[in-house]
Amino acid sequence: MNSTIIFVFAKWQVSENQLPNVLELLNEVAEKSRLESGNLFYNVHQSQTEPNILLLSEAYKDESALNEHRNSEHFQSIVVSKIVPLLANREVYLTHQIL
Repeated sequence: MNSTIIFVFAKWQVSENQLPNVLELLNEVAEKSRLESGNLFYNVHQSQTEPNILLLSEAYKDESALNEHRNSEHFQSIVVSKIVPLLANREVYLTHQIL
């Protein structure tokens, strides 16, 4: 196990009637994020019981790679500027694997 890898788990509650818009924007973010040199994976899941709940799981090789992602043009211009305003709630957890 490599303790420098940072795993990100995010739970997004999409505002009513905004799911198609968020998914369209998120598709572009996912594609661009997966191309980042420090990205290990970028996955998006949807709740089976609550379709407006999206769960993102991401991994970055280290803190520098995570910072590069968060400062990237696509994160700032799409996630921060366009997606976050369409969310009713957003929780983000930065973790490292312990087992």
